[in-house]
Amino acid sequence: MADTVLVRVGEATHSIERGTPLADLVPDPLRGSVLAALFNGRPVDLGFRVGEDGTVDWLTFDHPAGRRIFRHSSAHLLAQAVKRRWPTAQLGTGPALEDGFYYDIRLPEPLTAEDLAAIEATMRAIVAEDLPVERQELSREEARRLFAERGEPFKVEIVERIPADVPISVYRQGEFVDLCSGPHVPRTGVLRAVRLTTVSGAYWRGDERQPMLSRIYGTSFPDEAQLTAYLERVEEAKRRDHRRLGPQMGLFVFRDEAPGFTFWLPKGVTLYRKLEAFSRRLQEPLGYQEVSTPWIFRASLWETSGHWQHYRDNMFVVERDDERLGVKPMNCPGHCLLYAGETRSYRDLPLKLAEYGPLSRFERSGTLHGLMRARGFHQDDAHLFVRPDQIADQIAEVLGLVDAVYGALDMPVAIELSTRPEDYLGDLETWDVAEAQLKAALERSGRPYAVRPGEGAFYGPKLDFHVTDALGRQWQTATVQLDFQMPRQFDLVYVDAAGQRQRPVMIHRAVFGSLERFIGILVEHFNGWFPLWLAPEPVRVLPLADDERPYAEAVARDLRQAGVTATVDGRREKLGYKIRQAQLERVPVALVIGRREVEAHTVAVRWQGEDRGTQPWPAYLETIRQQAMAPGQAEGDAP
Repeated sequence: MADTVLVRVGEATHSIERGTPLADLVPDPLRGSVLAALFNGRPVDLGFRVGEDGTVDWLTFDHPAGRRIFRHSSAHLLAQAVKRRWPTAQLGTGPALEDGFYYDIRLPEPLTAEDLAAIEATMRAIVAEDLPVERQELSREEARRLFAERGEPFKVEIVERIPADVPISVYRQGEFVDLCSGPHVPRTGVLRAVRLTTVSGAYWRGDERQPMLSRIYGTSFPDEAQLTAYLERVEEAKRRDHRRLGPQMGLFVFRDEAPGFTFWLPKGVTLYRKLEAFSRRLQEPLGYQEVSTPWIFRASLWETSGHWQHYRDNMFVVERDDERLGVKPMNCPGHCLLYAGETRSYRDLPLKLAEYGPLSRFERSGTLHGLMRARGFHQDDAHLFVRPDQIADQIAEVLGLVDAVYGALDMPVAIELSTRPEDYLGDLETWDVAEAQLKAALERSGRPYAVRPGEGAFYGPKLDFHVTDALGRQWQTATVQLDFQMPRQFDLVYVDAAGQRQRPVMIHRAVFGSLERFIGILVEHFNGWFPLWLAPEPVRVLPLADDERPYAEAVARDLRQAGVTATVDGRREKLGYKIRQAQLERVPVALVIGRREVEAHTVAVRWQGEDRGTQPWPAYLETIRQQAMAPGQAEGDAP
């Protein structure tokens, strides 16, 4: 066997001695920032010893995999600090999260806020010790004995559940040892900025029959500046929380009597209808036909579509008088029935059926989160029935719709291609064709994308679109799914030019996604200050007293005649109170009318709560009218 191997790092290829640790290859400019590496695409520690030819990519905190490793190592740091303070504590599991980490631990007593501060102080002390983090592989019996001797029954249980062909490894840092597959950062000293945030209860393995553990949450960053910036974003996110702003703005409320469902108030319905109108303006010129299908179907339909076998746990099911029914979680089976109701020619395709109807999915009560995670919602849903030769053009057209919507909202979009999951419908060859078609459409469009293996729908691969909001958070919204399976399940056909029966391909498409969730995202993105074209109450006129009321009514009338919704707050309240109310309710434009404004025929403008000075009227009306026109709205069209 050769004593050297070839390793490619960036543009350079190195011949190194077999067994060299990756840490020896880190270039001097990156030392201190490299946390781990990808070796031939697999995340590994810097202590990993190279035994074969391969490619190395360095992982820093800026890389998603690097952040996960950093946060997972922070969870170990938390567990070590807890064990130092409570040696009899029993460790569960401690994964990384998108913005932090947690560890489930069985403690002798409930934690207080003072306890969290003390644990955090111990974590900082361990960081100062700069302990090396070292990996060690053990036999099953060695691992079982180690954790039994250390009084860790949950770890022993995990060891018992590890498949026989999977190596068992532990990580050591000082006196602390944890069962883990890794990888981890090289030393505790790199975890320089940590903060514990909350603690809650969690049953071991999510089973209420099992012991209750304390779930301690935290976050971490390479330095205090990044941690401080993150904590400020968290506080800003709390201020923007749609569950607080929505009721304050008069958009919607939630009630315990209907968990997971939304009570829409008049302004919320107006906002809802504006988004629907925006969607219709974009898709009607492209040949979409709007339909409405039932919201409850017999179980036999869901068995045909595959949802009964693959999605039943997420459905509301009704069984009564020997009849089984399912409330629809999606529109596609109903649209398949409409397609099958007529003989279709190749000339009829693409057939584009759109629907804005209600959908329901059974979400666990603990996962519900206002509009973001609901049981009842609507989608700007559509299904395109196309010939195979039309796939590329239709995917490109949908990509254009996504660009039009999110461009109008000034929200950047990233794309992910999700491929075949473990629980899938159909055959591998068809799946391979479908995935190749989506890749080709993306590459033809020149759009960059990431691949998420195994995250596709059970009936087909999909494109997920992630928008970035004003706080830098990413949200999955639009989706495009290419489906060769459901047309087969429903035996959908069209007659080609030669008179032969052919199978259409189905494209599932939603641009907003759930309208409820989309509105929740927009409320937080805009902090309630919607653009004028989208605001449910764009303008409110505030007369100082009854004497100014006639002029205020005339200003509002001018606005309404120009197609801009306007109201007059004629209550006998102090002007400061009325200005404050307009600001709390996020009315974008408040026009203040006092004696001087009446005499000079002007308006005093407050734009999104800020004083913009006095403007002549009706000349200023045109500024408002232009900004109140929705994207794609022609002169004279309804908003």
